[in-house]
Amino acid sequence: MTTTPSVLNEWRNYWHLAIAAGLGYATAVLYVYSMGPFIEPIHQEFGWSYGFISSGITIAAGVAAVCAIPVGIAVDKVGPRLVGLIGVPMMAAAVALLGTATGTELNWYILWSLVALATLPVQATVWAAAVTSRFKKSRGLALAVTLSGASVGAAIFPVLATWLIESYGWKIAYMGMSGIWLIIVFPMLLLFFRGATDEKRKPEDTASAEDNSEPVLTGITLPESLRLMAFYKLFFSAGFFALTVVGINVHFVPILQSHGTERLAAAGIAGLIGIFSIVGRFGTGFLLDKFSAHIIGGIAFVIPISACAVLLIDGGNPLYQSIAACIFGLTLGAEVDVVAFLTAKYFGLKYYGSVYGAMVMSLALGVALGPLSAGIAFDTFGTYDHFLILTMVLTGISAIALFTMGATPAMDQEGAKQHEFGS
Repeated sequence: MTTTPSVLNEWRNYWHLAIAAGLGYATAVLYVYSMGPFIEPIHQEFGWSYGFISSGITIAAGVAAVCAIPVGIAVDKVGPRLVGLIGVPMMAAAVALLGTATGTELNWYILWSLVALATLPVQATVWAAAVTSRFKKSRGLALAVTLSGASVGAAIFPVLATWLIESYGWKIAYMGMSGIWLIIVFPMLLLFFRGATDEKRKPEDTASAEDNSEPVLTGITLPESLRLMAFYKLFFSAGFFALTVVGINVHFVPILQSHGTERLAAAGIAGLIGIFSIVGRFGTGFLLDKFSAHIIGGIAFVIPISACAVLLIDGGNPLYQSIAACIFGLTLGAEVDVVAFLTAKYFGLKYYGSVYGAMVMSLALGVALGPLSAGIAFDTFGTYDHFLILTMVLTGISAIALFTMGATPAMDQEGAKQHEFGS
C-alpha cells in the first residue's frame, strides 16, 4: 500500500519543478501583459485604433481557445515536458517578430497569427499538468507558485517593455524583451521541468525508485465531465472573469493615461498588479488547501467589483489608481489557480489535460474578447467606464456560479466517482 507523501517531502522533491513551471507559464502571458505600453507608440506610428492594435491578442487567444482541448490531449499523450520545451522558444521568437511590423494591416495579422501558433504549446495546461501530477497534499500552494509566473510577468513585462520602448523604440523593445526572457527561462526548463507522466516515459532502467511509488492517476473523461453542472459553472465563470479582468489588465496603462497620468507613471502603478497578484496567488493557494475551494474561488471572483468602483469614482486620483491596481492584482493572482485546482478536485487527474484544456479554452476565449472589447469601448465612447461597469456585472455572475457549485467531490487520486448531471 502506497503512503501519501507529506507536504515536506513533496516540496523537498519537486520545489524546482514548481519554479520552472512558473517561468514557463510566464512565457505564455508575455504577449498579453506587455501589450499595454506598446499600444500608444504603435498608435502614434501607424495611426491604428486601440481596438485594432488589441485585436492581435484576440487572434492569438482565439486560436488558443479553439485548440485548447487538442493541446490538453497532447499533454496527456506525450507528457508536458516535450510540449513545454518546444513552446517557450516558439513564443519568444513569435513575440520578437512583432517588432518587424511594417504598418500594413495584413502584416499585423500575419505576425499575430504566428503568435497564435506559439501560444498552443505554452498554455496553462502544460504547466499545471506537470505540477498537479507531483503535488497532492500541497497542490493549492504548488499551483500558486507555478501560476505566480503570470504575476511575475504582470509585474516585470510592463516595466521592462516601457523602459525598452523609451530607450530603443517599440520595435527593438519587442525583440529585446523576448530575447532576455528566453535566456532566463529555457535553461530552467531543460534542467527541472518534468512531470510524473514524463518520468513514466523514461526507460525502465533510468526510472527512479520513487516513480514506482507514484499513485495511479484516476478521474473522469471529458465526455463524462460534460454531464456535470459543475463543469458548466466553472467553464463560464472562467470565461467571464478572463474577459473582463484580463481586458482591464491589458488596458490598465491606457485607462490611467485616459485620466491624464503619464505613461511611465501609469506603468509603475500597473506594476502593482503583478506584485499583488503574487500575494493573491500564494494566499489563494494556501486557502484552497485549507478550506472549501469553491467558496474561496467565489470570494476571489467577486472582489474586482470594488476595484471597478474605485476607478469609476475618481480614476484620475493616484491613490485610487493604486488601490484599484492592488485589488485587481489580488484577484488576477487567484483566477487560474482556482480553475486549475477545482478541475483536479472535481474531475480527477487521469484525463486532466483534456478536461482542463476545456477550461483553458474558456479562459482563452475571455482573453481573446476582453482586450478587444475594452479597446472598442474606448474607441466608441472615449472612456473605459462602460467596460468597468460590464466587469462588475460579469464578475458578480461568476462569483455566484462558484458559490453554488456544491461540495468538492475530491476525485483526483482517490478514485473516480459517479455523478448525476446537476450535482
